[in-house]
Amino acid sequence: MPTVMTAAPTLGDLVKHDANPEYSREIVTLKAGQEYPAGAVLGKITASGEYTLAPATETVGIEGAEVACAVLLENVVATAAEADGLVLARGMSIVAEGALTLHASVDTALERELKNQQLAAYGIVVRHG
Repeated sequence: MPTVMTAAPTLGDLVKHDANPEYSREIVTLKAGQEYPAGAVLGKITASGEYTLAPATETVGIEGAEVACAVLLENVVATAAEADGLVLARGMSIVAEGALTLHASVDTALERELKNQQLAAYGIVVRHG
């Protein structure tokens, strides 16, 4: 039986267009407690300024993070402590929908579309396919 090999998505799989990386990218602090994959759709926690996966609705303890405002461009392990990560924070940028990772609570087409609209407000356009 042949061996099937799979590769993790690359930056090229995620970012389809980035007009000016010096303008669109930032280093941000990610909330401790989990591993974040490249392509994670992030929101900013109002109280701390840290970023975490953007949930579908306001969530106690991470208020503000429900608004998607950035896409993580690298894998980051923040299991034991907060960690820094490179994000796409503004555009003119295009990302591939299939390479994005959403919070587990974002589980309907309407919720996914809302996250896409929230990113678009920051100039990060999500393309299907």
